[in-house]
Amino acid sequence: MVMWDEEYLKYKFSDWHPMHPSRLELTHRLSSELGVLSADNVSMHVPEIASDAVLRTVHEQDYIDQVRRVSDDPSLIAEEYGLGTEDDPVFAGMHDAASRIVGGSVIAAQAIMDQSTVRAVNFAGGMHHAAKKKASGFCIYNDAAAAIRRMLDNGAQRVVYIDVDAHHGDGTESIFWDDERVLTISLHESGLSLFPGTGFANEIGGQNAQGSAVNVALPAMTGDSGWMRAFHAIVPQLVHAFKPEIIVSQHGCDAHRDDDMTNLKLSVDAQRQVALDIAQLADDLCEGRWLATGGGGYNVTAVVPRTWTHLTAIVAGKPVPLRTYVPETFRRYVLERYGRAMPYLMGEDAQLWWRNWEVGYDPADPVDRTIIATRKEVFPLFGLDPWFD
Repeated sequence: MVMWDEEYLKYKFSDWHPMHPSRLELTHRLSSELGVLSADNVSMHVPEIASDAVLRTVHEQDYIDQVRRVSDDPSLIAEEYGLGTEDDPVFAGMHDAASRIVGGSVIAAQAIMDQSTVRAVNFAGGMHHAAKKKASGFCIYNDAAAAIRRMLDNGAQRVVYIDVDAHHGDGTESIFWDDERVLTISLHESGLSLFPGTGFANEIGGQNAQGSAVNVALPAMTGDSGWMRAFHAIVPQLVHAFKPEIIVSQHGCDAHRDDDMTNLKLSVDAQRQVALDIAQLADDLCEGRWLATGGGGYNVTAVVPRTWTHLTAIVAGKPVPLRTYVPETFRRYVLERYGRAMPYLMGEDAQLWWRNWEVGYDPADPVDRTIIATRKEVFPLFGLDPWFD
């Protein structure tokens, strides 16, 4: 199940804002040209604008009213709500544009709960910085949180949220901070060097839900091997211990080495591999139930379309091989429309090797220090040993 409508392209702060809708248009185009969207097992669904009742499940009504107010009159601002800032300038129609993204993820969540689909993707979603009553980091409404809330309201007892965006998934974490039914795991660049400056190992959830928030704050310049080592040293163990019924994931691809907004150094190949790993966790523990969203990603031609096309294909159960050629028609379109030369292949020939945690802990390695800090904080709360599990 893939959520898509050209109306998504109306989520546009300005022509020069990093969160430009071209990233969505190019993902849809590349997925189409590679046949991902026309596969027999793929159904396309048009998202609806989420109602205030849906938005209120994760946001305050006063905040929703402010979004609508500045949306109707973009000359107004409401900086106390994060509206009208450099990151989140107001634009006409903002409420409907942001609500439509929420509608897409909530419809997908409902379809999973109704058993009309097992997996779904909304690559326009992943607005993980939006909090209950404040916009932040290019995010107005939090679609992933609304999707999780819909799952909970429909009887789900344990949902895991995995966020691999380069930025800390602070908004989603804060909404479920004190809810033991939701395990939020965020793998991101350290707040010491990147917005929003949060997401450290000792941030583990509220008093009623200790261990429900897991943060892996990686040092700047971490590459594929360190990132994959951190993921596999923490995420599978906790997900297996939590035993979720459904996985919701956020796949911001701004951790790529060619993304100017962050300081991580990943490849498309590594981000594709983690999507495969999350799919495997869903198959092993949730009978396949998985909702994937997009997120950040600001290299809009070479990185975002390839990464999210891989994600969409993996959700569909038909991964695109890394040595697949990017269609010549797509490469020509990007060159003529955006003046950028596209890579020839869907992958980057990266060496996806990482040291398993079982090999041992290196106290001189900053990534290993990050891993052990997180494991020390949360593993004992799940009956796991931070050194050996």
